[in-house]
Amino acid sequence: MTYDFDLFVIGAGSGGVRAARFAAGYGARVAVAESRYLGGTCVNVGCVPKKLLVYGAHFADDFEQARGFGWTLAESRFDWPTLIANKNREIERLNGIYRNLLVNSGVTLLEGHARLLDAHSVELDGKRYSAERILIATGGWPHIPAIPGREHAIDSNQAFYLEQLPRRILVVGGGYIAVEFASIFNGLGAETALLYRGDMFLRGFDGAVRKHLHEELGKRGLDIQFNSDIARIDKQADGSLQATLKDGRALQADCIFYATGRRPMLDNLGLENTGVTLDDKGYIEVDDQYQTKAPSILAIGDVIGRVQLTPVALAEGMAVARRLFKPEEYRKVDYRNIPTAVFSLPSVGTVGLTEEQAREAGHKVRIFESRFRPMKLTLTESSERTLMKLVVDADSDRVLGCHMVGPEAGEIVQGLAVALKAGATKQVFDDTLGVHPTAAEEFVTLRTPLRTPLHTPLN
Repeated sequence: MTYDFDLFVIGAGSGGVRAARFAAGYGARVAVAESRYLGGTCVNVGCVPKKLLVYGAHFADDFEQARGFGWTLAESRFDWPTLIANKNREIERLNGIYRNLLVNSGVTLLEGHARLLDAHSVELDGKRYSAERILIATGGWPHIPAIPGREHAIDSNQAFYLEQLPRRILVVGGGYIAVEFASIFNGLGAETALLYRGDMFLRGFDGAVRKHLHEELGKRGLDIQFNSDIARIDKQADGSLQATLKDGRALQADCIFYATGRRPMLDNLGLENTGVTLDDKGYIEVDDQYQTKAPSILAIGDVIGRVQLTPVALAEGMAVARRLFKPEEYRKVDYRNIPTAVFSLPSVGTVGLTEEQAREAGHKVRIFESRFRPMKLTLTESSERTLMKLVVDADSDRVLGCHMVGPEAGEIVQGLAVALKAGATKQVFDDTLGVHPTAAEEFVTLRTPLRTPLHTPLN
């Protein structure tokens, strides 16, 4: 049978664009359909604009710390509309870059909502297209729980387009998105409270990282309330909002922002017309080659619910393109030792196993940890402290995990991720000379274990 395309990609986010571009580069006839914005969540309502807002929030610290270095500054003033307008202009520029990347790669770009008609056919704007293979890369969408008054709350997509900075804001959630936005709003001067229904935020991160970040955010005046959850939201006569908590307390705010999870974006996709199945959490089921139960349909990125990070989607897209159209270069995606960062203030960088994960896996571990005041802050009034931690296998001496809370944590941990990927031991770290004076050198000067090895048997 002759098809219109060798590969039809639904979704022009990071994973979809990567798969499409490289497949086209390998000689395949490729189409990409996108109904919202080129670049997906990361470029438009995720990593990129969020990082720009983090930069904006950090200037409050820079202005304050400058005094210790002899700078006398005029009174600073922040203007939210200016930041958002400049952010929007940058996102529009990136949209154009993504468009050029696709078109210049020979990809057919179709802007509209694509719906599956069967395992080899897609409909878009009333026109039918056939493809030998179809790749679903539609990403995720923020989820607000179904509580009374949920229509008064905003999600992470809407937060990027607020017309004004709220004077009082409640951020609900305990994941990295919640922690990052709470840091942003707090840093920009809003009266900010972070509500989380659990005992401690950032579940899955190293325990020392979670506790240290909690302490540092508290120093910055962020109101953190654990074991707190909203039962209902009511709009008041003056336009403000009242959040009634499950414990009966009432909190007043001008904005309530939910960051309580994301769902796969499968709305009106036509999966019922195919053999594609979902798992018990609603994600598309795929095998280790990203193939669904319908052999001609594949899926990558947030819709499969594995590791929901942009670099992971990029790697998955590359793997699909290579396997289908350049098999001699195909390599499976290695999900071990994926570095990640939380762009809170201060930031978190981490790669490898947490101490808890290492012990649960049965490793006998040595823990190296340091907490110190960064050199940059010694001439200032800031009491912020940096945390650096290594988790080491006591038997093999292999470094299992690196964790940091402090300035430029993501930048520092990226380099350490290469070392962990290469299997570096603690001896290799010890034999590596540091760059002095830097905070990063602390990772190669940690000498004394914090705790003696303990073996935790597998359950």
